[in-house]
Amino acid sequence: MTNEPRLPRRQALQFLGGAAVVAVAAACGSGKGSDAANPTTSPSTTSAASSSTTSTSGATATPTPEETAGPFPGDGSNGPDVLTQSGVVRSDIRPSFGDAHGTAEGVPTTVKLRVLDAATGAAMNGAAVYVWHCDRGGSYSLYSGDASDQNYLRGVQAAGRDGIVTFTSIFPAAYSGRWPHIHFEVYSSLADATSGGSKLATSQLALPEATCKTVYATSGYEQSVQNMAQLSLTSDMVFSDGVSQQLAKVTGSVADGYTISLDVPV
Repeated sequence: MTNEPRLPRRQALQFLGGAAVVAVAAACGSGKGSDAANPTTSPSTTSAASSSTTSTSGATATPTPEETAGPFPGDGSNGPDVLTQSGVVRSDIRPSFGDAHGTAEGVPTTVKLRVLDAATGAAMNGAAVYVWHCDRGGSYSLYSGDASDQNYLRGVQAAGRDGIVTFTSIFPAAYSGRWPHIHFEVYSSLADATSGGSKLATSQLALPEATCKTVYATSGYEQSVQNMAQLSLTSDMVFSDGVSQQLAKVTGSVADGYTISLDVPV
């Protein structure tokens, strides 16, 4: 398991140097949160943040809260830089690429983020998003345990005219000390994302409680049950100061797979 250092929520995106990769070392920083429980009662359809696929041009939006990328970003700011590697631009992030050959297993999940211009509400055509998260065992590729020689569950996509990027992945685990989540960075273009360009935003999305409990009742996620029981959205170091803009909408089922959706104004 991994565990994240406690950092203040809106501080500059910096990582704790030399974060130890141990069973309880971890992957993020600080953030926001309220809602200790999923606001819906259905485990297969969970909603908090609106994430439709239609344009909202003409309406301003509050920018997505900034969060630390954590000790294991893989963006070159704390160790490995997967963004400069050939093959990182892809939609299916389950397999490793390049010289690594592993594949992350777990409940099939689609991650759909819609990037918006916070000043206008318009979809940001051409913006790029780098997504990464832990595997079913709570490890981060490039850094943790058996996943240290892999680069799976990391990838970059450029948004189309609708501002949407879509990744095929697996449902992430809950590891000790953190509420289940997914990391992402937003760049103005694919070229910026893959060449060390400046980021428009770095943040994390939270996963709803009811869906997590349903997924963690399946084979391979057993340790997530105990880890998740030890905290809530209101006690999580990242989401404890309000989660309304980061709690994703989740639809689907274990049998059919899930879709995680979130609007990301920047």
